[in-house]
Parts: sequence; structure tokens; C-alpha cells
Amino acid sequence: MPNLADWTSFRNEWSALLECTSPVPDRSHFSELLGLVDWPRLLVLAEEHGVLGHLTAKLNAVDDSWVPPDFRQAFLERHREQVFSTLRMTAELFRVLELFETKNIQALAIKGPVLAMQTYGDPAMRSYGDLDFLVRQHDIRRATEAMLASGYQAAVPLSAIDDGKIPGQYLFSKPDSKLLVELHNDFTLRYFPRQLPIEDFFARQIRVRLDAQEAPALAVEDELVLICIHGAKHFWERLIWIADVAALVTRQTGIDWERATQSARAVAAEHLLNTGLQLAADLLRAQLPEKVDARARADARAAQLIKAILQWLPAAGYAPPGLFERALFRLRMRGGVLAAPAYLLRLTLVPTEEDWQKGGQLSENRFLDILRRPFRLARKYSRSGKS
Repeated sequence: MPNLADWTSFRNEWSALLECTSPVPDRSHFSELLGLVDWPRLLVLAEEHGVLGHLTAKLNAVDDSWVPPDFRQAFLERHREQVFSTLRMTAELFRVLELFETKNIQALAIKGPVLAMQTYGDPAMRSYGDLDFLVRQHDIRRATEAMLASGYQAAVPLSAIDDGKIPGQYLFSKPDSKLLVELHNDFTLRYFPRQLPIEDFFARQIRVRLDAQEAPALAVEDELVLICIHGAKHFWERLIWIADVAALVTRQTGIDWERATQSARAVAAEHLLNTGLQLAADLLRAQLPEKVDARARADARAAQLIKAILQWLPAAGYAPPGLFERALFRLRMRGGVLAAPAYLLRLTLVPTEEDWQKGGQLSENRFLDILRRPFRLARKYSRSGKS
């Protein structure tokens, strides 16, 4: 595979990806860019950035003469695989929702097929490796029991739940397939600068139609805040996360911007919302209301985050920020003389399953779990390569 860490050699391909993921594309400019790209590199870059569906859709709209026949076929085959995966994932999403409903467990579908429908009107436009649900903490044990009974394996055992241990997510997998399901709540979503007001999210829920069925989902304003925090959590290393923000604010013309601002303010994520919005506007030409755009551009902390993001974004995670850069980015995510160090300290010291679970055994010493975590993180993120 080409060396994505040296992204400067991908400038033409990167420009083509930006054009094809814009919600207001310039078809003539896109065609010109196609005349400059290296096709193997374009295919690799699109896959690594998660925008193969966007690229395939745009290639279908240009003249055949612009695309070598073998690569047009390659894009179509990769996209066909994505469509089949989407159908399977969507079917499983409703199966899990039905399973939870029979146990009287309330759940909201987040990201995944629901987000794809809200952003693009087509669940197959983007790829996703797992299904994500928001479930209250007091329902986690029953949800885990239900998933185990339905054939899933739990990465977090019932004994850990009974012991009050909180993972980064409650992960479930099926041995005979690549299906992954993650359950989240206000305790696991630790990258929210303040604890997620989960009851407010449940109270504002909406229904999103998927394949003639409806799935319970976050209100658009809450989903917008969530995906901006999710992008920041992963340092905005992939273009798909910015494309989602751009598509959501473009397609959902009825967004209540005051509610979105209040939702972000409730979790101290105004800077993260403004970062996502400004990236979508500057890189992908997403059109924002004048006041919203002005407020995002006036956010100095968001501007600092964006300056850092643009240094590693094109490399799709193959030129990740170093340990010091990561720490500085986390501080800027929260902001504030006291709040920022407290936020970084919480992320550094609060153990997850990687700290209290090893080789199937649960640690019984919480103090040692706390002490081990910063050393484990230092080893993990001092390594080179994709993060």
C-alpha cells in the first residue's frame, strides 16, 4: 500500500476527495481533478477516509472517459460490498432493537445507518464497522444478558458489571460473523467534556425511517453535537466525520440552531461543535446560517484545534499526533484554566477495560489500575503508524 504518512504525495487525490464529499459539488472542477489523480492512490485514500460511497456516487455522474474502466469496476465492486454490509447491519439494528423492546429496555440508535439516513438519505452511502446504541446504565446488565442469550459474546463480562467497572463501551461480537454492537451511555462517553445528560437525550428522541421501519434516534441537534465530539475524540483524522457534519447541516434544513448550541453548552462542547461546523464550511463548502458561521469563526479555541487538525487530517491516521500534541489537543478540547487540566487528568487516570481486564481476568486493585493507565497510554501513543 502507498505510504499515506507522506500525504504531500497525495495532494491531487486529496483535492478530489474534498470535492466529491462536498454537499455542494462542482462537477466541472471534479472532472478536472480526475485528470490529475493516480487511481490506485485515490482508491486507497477513499477507503482509508471512509468516503468510498461518496466517490463512487460522484464517479457515476461523470463521463466514462474520465475513469479507467478497470478502476470504475473496482469502485463499483467495493461499493457493492458496502451495500450488502449495510443491508446486513440495518437488519441487525432492528433485530437488536426488537430484542431490547421485548426486555423493556429503552435504546436509541446512534451513528451508523441512522446517521447515514439523516445525512445522505441513503444508509449505504457510508461504511460502518459496528452498530451503536445509547442505553441507560441501569439497563446495561439486562441488556448484556439479552445479547448473550441471542448469541453474542460480551467483551465486558457480567462480573465486571456487577463490580461497577465502567468500560469505554460495552462491546459485543458474534463468533460466526463480523457483527459488532456497542452500547454507550453517560458513563462510557467519557470524551464528553461534561457528563452527557442522557435523560434529556431520551426525552428529545425522534424516529428515523429505515427500510420501511422506524428506529428511535437522537434529535438532529443532539446527533450533531455527538458526531462533533466523536470527531474530536478521534482528532478528526478521517474525512468521513467532516463529511457527515457537512451533509447533516445541509440536508437537515430544519435544524434548531439555538437548541444545538444549548445541547453543546450543556456538555461544555461549544468549541467542539464550532470546530466541526467550521471544518465542514471551510473544507467542504457547507452553507451555515450567517449567525452560526460568524459564531464558529469567532471561537479562538476552535481555530486552534482546526490548525492542528489540518496538519494530520489528509494522512487518514497514518501520521497521528504525538503524545505531547495529543495532550495539548485534549486540553484545548475542554478549555479553561482549571477545567482543561481536570479533563485531561480524568481521561488519563480513569481506567477502562484495557486497564482492568487482561487475559480474561479482572483486576481487583482499582488503585493499581489507575497507576497503570498513564503508562499504558504513553506506550500506546508513542508508537508510530496509524492510531
